Parts: sequence; structure tokens; C-alpha cells
Amino acid sequence: MPSYTVTVATGTQWFAGTDDYVYLSLEGTAGCSERHLLDKPFYNDFERGAVDSYDVTVEEDLGEIQLIKIEKRKYWYQDDWYLRYITVKTPMGDYLEFPCYRWITDEKEIVLRDGRAKLPRDDKTQILKQHRRKELEIRQKMYRWKEWHPGFPLSIDAHSHRDLPRDIQFDNEKGIDFILNYSKAMENLYVNRFMHMFQSSWSDFADFEKIFVRISNTISEYVMQHWKEDFMFGYQFLNGCNPVLIRRCTEIPKKLPVTLDMVECSLERNLTLEEEVKQGNIFIVDYELLDGVDANKTDPCTIQYLAAPICLLYKNLENKIVPIAIQLGQKPGPDNPIFLPSDATYDWLLAKIWVRSSDFHIHQTVTHLLRTHLVSEVFSIAMFRQLPAVHPLFKLLVPHMRFTIAINTKAREQLICECGLFDKANATGGGGHVQMVQKAMKELTYSSLCFPEEMKAKGMDNKEDIPYYYYRDDGIKVWEAIKSFAEDVIHIYYESDEVVCEDVELQAFVKDIYVYGMRGVKASGFPKTIRTREKLAEYLTVIIFTTSAQHAAVNFGQYDWCSWIPNAPPTMRCPPPTKKGTVTIEQIVESLPDRGRSCWHLGAVWALSQFQDNELFLGMYPDEHFVEKPVKEAMAKFSKNLDEIVSTITERNKNKKLPYYYLSPDRIPNSVAV
Repeated sequence: MPSYTVTVATGTQWFAGTDDYVYLSLEGTAGCSERHLLDKPFYNDFERGAVDSYDVTVEEDLGEIQLIKIEKRKYWYQDDWYLRYITVKTPMGDYLEFPCYRWITDEKEIVLRDGRAKLPRDDKTQILKQHRRKELEIRQKMYRWKEWHPGFPLSIDAHSHRDLPRDIQFDNEKGIDFILNYSKAMENLYVNRFMHMFQSSWSDFADFEKIFVRISNTISEYVMQHWKEDFMFGYQFLNGCNPVLIRRCTEIPKKLPVTLDMVECSLERNLTLEEEVKQGNIFIVDYELLDGVDANKTDPCTIQYLAAPICLLYKNLENKIVPIAIQLGQKPGPDNPIFLPSDATYDWLLAKIWVRSSDFHIHQTVTHLLRTHLVSEVFSIAMFRQLPAVHPLFKLLVPHMRFTIAINTKAREQLICECGLFDKANATGGGGHVQMVQKAMKELTYSSLCFPEEMKAKGMDNKEDIPYYYYRDDGIKVWEAIKSFAEDVIHIYYESDEVVCEDVELQAFVKDIYVYGMRGVKASGFPKTIRTREKLAEYLTVIIFTTSAQHAAVNFGQYDWCSWIPNAPPTMRCPPPTKKGTVTIEQIVESLPDRGRSCWHLGAVWALSQFQDNELFLGMYPDEHFVEKPVKEAMAKFSKNLDEIVSTITERNKNKKLPYYYLSPDRIPNSVAV
């Protein structure tokens, strides 16, 4: 009688094994096997990390094996099992791989197809078509869209992390408990003794050093030493943790009535301001989005303030970007002066501090939360709803969706919810952050997620003209590597543009993102359909780049750039100055966060800057969803390209006091998971 050798691999996560009854049956083109008992209680099979083999004997040859059914029946208590994959050796000596990489919970069964990726048109038999359709029907019931706040991208319909499907939960929920992690961070940083000291001001700048952890030769220490300097202020717009706002100024806006007399002493080329603008030497950062946003009122003992500044910057003869004018409000007037480097030292310093505080708010809520976390969740939900596990694009994208829905759900549960941790230290807490996302959604476009296109739109794409913009330089390299990889995979499965058009699952995926993620807003520019391989490659690059590189660029530098509180105040406790010549050091310190808020802020930026345990970085694909040789070759090529980028960045960073490494592929996690 024919015999099949079945090998079963259990996951390596904690509690991945099972002691339940496990049954297996094979379904081929010529028939089905009986249900075979593989494991029962106390057999010690299917333990964590185990690879177990069994012989399955059948009465007649089953033909080509199409499906494997795995059933788990409870013995005593709920005992979830993580199944990595199953391989089958046929009587003819052929090996078939059946990827799973899923949890089997309760008394459920799963049906697996072999690992070869297939488009909908490739399935010829009714049984495979039905399996494909049923998988999506089940997934669409599990992964439901829900509006968390009006005007937000839709998110997952789950009140808490425990409500999520088991397959997308964190392996260890404690590991992503924000309250626990922030408290632990403050303890590790030796600042927990200050964490309840709200309303207690620091005495001076040096006093902030009591909560500043000095780590020799780090960016954070360099920031502490040089934060007052105009060079450091300007440098952060290029290579800090929010390097996305600066744009070339093509015309001085009327709402910023800067004159040549004001800035002439800052200009180095003996040109007028208008001539400097024409030559492309003037840059601008406008925080207009903050105008009208309500400041945090959750603590009646502390009045908190926001501003919506406009900052004009200049590229000097050393090609450094430095500030030359700051207006702290959007409407010009006698109570809204334009602060200049030639002003009194403390006037100019406080103006820069206000810009840094405003930058922090835009970074946290728009650059980080909306444009990486929430957008990536949209991609994740749409993928699970519309792409079955056998689809090549599911196999391509699933590593880049790891834990994204889980981290966002946990954030809605503890961090950005009403009375959440975000309210403790941030002036945009208490609802301001919600207003900001709602306003920023109107400016979120598909083209702004296309990295090279966005650089060009902002006039920041010329490397010779702006030579020290490492975020741009490294971002372009990583973008091109991802795009090349996406093109290689696309050309394996889509032989023509016509095949792209005919892929109903791809089109449903794209439509879900447009309709539910972008709320069907035409102005967003998100495509409703994709009709060419070229456009598909760009679309997939947007997804993978956003979920990996873009998030890394704006997340993992938070401790470096924001741990020195005066460089990134999460709140201000005095209103912006309305006159020049009145600012004192005491007023500045009184404006900065109190001891309690400083500590919560420090705990937050520390916790958010840490990689996950067992982090998977860009190009690492330990779960073998793809089994075909051409795709594995494409992965190897991708990995090689990324290694070359790492070498280039490492060489450039040698002996730099301010190295830029956030977009080095060996520091880019595959997904948004923190």
C-alpha cells in the first residue's frame, strides 16, 4: 500500500506546542485518505520547536496531493498550537511543502494548500477554487473594519488586544504593555523618583541633567551639548527623527512678512532675500496644521500651550541649513513678532524651543502615528481580507504586517485613548492629537508616500545642492532596493499587464485600501484599481517601504533626539512670547515641562526606540511562505542589495560625530511592531 512520509514543524514561541489530539488527512486528485491520529496527550510530540515525522499509509494512491487537513481536539484545557509547516514525501519520492505559520486554537481545523503561489486564474479545479473562496470568507468575518474616530483611516474592529485573531496577536502580551514598558523604562533610566512630581519645575537647564542618562559617544549626548546652536537646530530638519517637513521655499508667504533688513546679517552671498529664494537657498517649515488645535486640559493644575510657528531656514556657504527667522503664530501682527538670530539670546532660544516643541507634536501624531502606524494597519487589514495565503502578494507582504494590527490595537487601548498615557505628558493629549489626525488626513496622498516623488515635490531631491540630507540619500537607496525586489516577484507571477488587470483579488485589495483606508477620498490620489505591472511594483514598494523603512526612520531615533527635554519639549506651560526683549532664563525653564511630565516623556521615547525581542530586519524571511526557486533567488538578490547599502552607510558614518543609521537595512525592522 502507498505510504506518505509527513513531517510536522512546531513553532519556537513560548507555549507553541500542544498536548491535544491532532489528526491529519490528505486530499489528492485521485482520492482522500482517512483521518490519521498523529498525536495524543502525553506522547510528547509537537513540543515547542519540534520537527516530528510520521508515515501515513493509504489503500490507494491519492494522485497529486492538493490539500492537507489538520484537526486539533481538546484534551483537557485550551492548548493553542503554532504550526510552522508540513512537508509530504510522496510514494514517488517527490517532496511537497505546505506552509502554515499560524496558530491552531480551540477545537478547530485548518486546511492547507501546498506552498506554490497561485493567482486566482491558476486554480482550475473546483476544490481549489472553493478553498480559496472559503478562506477569504472566514477572514472577512474575522478582520472587520471599524471607525475609531470620524475622519481617521478605518482600523480593526477590536476593543482590546485579546479580541484580535490569535494569528496577529503578540506572542507575549506583556512585552507590549505600554504602561508596564514606560514604567520599566523610567526605572531603568533611574528617573522613577520624579514620575509623580507634576507641577514641580526644574531650576535651570543643568537641572534637566538629573534625568538625562549619559551614554558616552551617543547622539543624545551630542544633542545635550549642542542643542542651543543654530547648526544643530537646522540639522535636525534633515536628519533628526522628523526629517520630512522641510521644503525648498519658492516664495516667501505673505503670512510671514520677513524683510531683507531683518535677515541681511544671516545671508552670506551678498544677495537680496528674493535672490536667495530664486537661487534655492531658502527653506521653510510651516506648522500650520497645529493652528486651532486644542491644548491638553486634562490636568486642571497645569495650563498647557501649543503654537503653530513658521520657520525660515538658509543654506549657508558651508552648505549647512540654519534658521534665520521664526514667527510663532500663523497671523502676522504686533503681538506675533518675527524672531531673529540677531535678537537677544533668550528671545531667539525660546523661539527655537517653541519650534522644536511643535515639531515634536507633528512628528508623534502625523509623521509617526498617522503616516506609518495607521496607514500600515490599513494595508494589513486589506491584505488579510482580500488576499488568500496562496496568493503571491500575500506571501510577499505578510512579513511586513507582523504585529502591526496588534501594536495599534494596544495603542488605542492604553496610549492614545481617552485618559491614556499620551495625555500624561503631551500638550496635544486630551483630544488635540485626534484633531491633528483629522486635519492631516486631508493632506495624506498616495504620491506623498512615494519617497522619490515626495522628495522632488518638496524640492529636496538634488544631492549636489543639499549634500548632507542622509535621510533622503539612504531612503532612495532602500526604496530602489525594495522596488527592484517587488519587480522581480511581479515578473515571476504576472507575465503581462493583462494578468494584473484580471487578478480580482489584487483589485479587491487595492479597492479596500482606497475605500476604507483612505475613506474613498479622490483627492488622496490612492488608486482604485491597478492595471500595469509597473504601477503594481510602485504600489507594493509604497507598502513595504512605509511599513519598514519609513517607520524605522521616524521611530528609532526618538531617544537620540528627544531625550534631552529642552530639545523636544512634549508640552509648554507658558504661552508663546508676544514681545521681544522680555524673555529670561527663568521664563524659559518655567515654560518647559515639569519634572513629572519630563519623566513620562523620557520613559516614552526610550521605550519607543527599542527593537522587539527577536526582531526581524529588512530582507530577513525565516518563515518560508514562498517555496519556488525563482522567488528565493529574488530574495537572495534583495538581501545582497541591502547588504551593499549597509556597507555604504557604515563607511560614510565612520568617524562622524552625528552618524545617520536609521535607514541602514540592518536597523530597519520588517514591520511596524513598536
